[in-house]
Amino acid sequence: MIRRLFLAAAALVFAAGLGPNDQAASGLPTVIYAGKLLADPATGKVTTQQTVTVRDGKIEKIADGYVAPEGAANIVDLKDSFVLPGLIDCHVHLLSQSGPTGKLDDVTKTSADLVVDGSVYAMRTLKAGFTTVADVGDDNEAIFALRNGVAAGKIAGPRILASGSIVTPEGGHGDVHGYRPDVMAILESPTACSGADTCRRVVRRQIQAGADLIKIVATGGVLDDSATGVDQQFTDEEMAAIVQTAHSMGRMVKAHAHGTIGINAALKAGVDSIEHGTYLDDESIKLFKAKGAWLVPTLMAGDFVAKEAAKPDTWMSPAIKAKALSVGPNMLDMGRRAHAAGVKMAFGTDSGVSPHGDNAYEFVLLVKAGFSTIDAIRMATTWAAEHLRLSGVVGSLAPGKAADLIAVKGDPLSDISELRKVSFVMKGGVVYK
Repeated sequence: MIRRLFLAAAALVFAAGLGPNDQAASGLPTVIYAGKLLADPATGKVTTQQTVTVRDGKIEKIADGYVAPEGAANIVDLKDSFVLPGLIDCHVHLLSQSGPTGKLDDVTKTSADLVVDGSVYAMRTLKAGFTTVADVGDDNEAIFALRNGVAAGKIAGPRILASGSIVTPEGGHGDVHGYRPDVMAILESPTACSGADTCRRVVRRQIQAGADLIKIVATGGVLDDSATGVDQQFTDEEMAAIVQTAHSMGRMVKAHAHGTIGINAALKAGVDSIEHGTYLDDESIKLFKAKGAWLVPTLMAGDFVAKEAAKPDTWMSPAIKAKALSVGPNMLDMGRRAHAAGVKMAFGTDSGVSPHGDNAYEFVLLVKAGFSTIDAIRMATTWAAEHLRLSGVVGSLAPGKAADLIAVKGDPLSDISELRKVSFVMKGGVVYK
């Protein structure tokens, strides 16, 4: 009972954007002199010689010119820098990183070990300029502990929305594969389900455990060690039950989906986003628009798995390698087609598949896929905040919002790769880099 009350209280604190990292100790304000400032990417307007005043973890005011503080203050000189809101990654897995030890890690690492690993990866993510993330599939105990530790100011990391364990069909992409039957019986996912009623129960239990959102597996995936393809795995009835239950309890549903049939079935069921979306078609695009759903394209994931699969000494099993070589090369064109068609899109990397801390490489791929630099930035700021229902807290810099801001030396509107070289990071009024 005590643990449940703690998790519920933590969820309420998070939802309000009131974690201690967002409430820097009261006292002297921080005055930031910004040479160039993109305060609201929605407008695309860049202003010069701006003064941003931060107090108690929030933006107090933004003024033209380099304004001297009225009293004592901490001064941050970024006159030689381009300042913009902290970045948002809508699809990460903070507790692990794919590689040759992955299968062994599953049977040797405890939840405590995963929190230790996650704290390292969280700091890398934060120092890369990502001040808010959605973790969409990790061990319940570990990821909720990491989320709460960051919110309490005990661990340095980005603000975390966490789904916890993925809701998956029994034997599906989010379940366990590739071990002896007796080992798989021990490791099987606690959130695997078959049948609409069982899936409803799993969703309710996951929310009870502390999930901020629900992540489901609508189709097969690349990195499970099975030759089961990448199309629909849940039935239509199961997906409908999951979505209805999650929505009735105030949670969004993010759906992993590669195959066309599974993408369209998930959209018809009412999911809030499709993660990956590799083989979306014209019907998918119509459904995205009709349903108001978001696409989180994770181009980095496709790029990474394709490159790894092509290595002669790859750690991938034959089943994983075959799927990686099939899926990976298609993702860039998918992003291009969806954006051209006007699908709502939010930034996500699937980091944990690719190395943590290099999240900004996704910007390079987005521009390669035809996005303008400002649209790529919007995906990781205003659009991502809207998708995660955090627009009142993050995504732009304005009085009353969290003091989450980053700086680079160059101009990312001219060269998006500048965002891979973040030189300053503030989250909730606290400077981390």
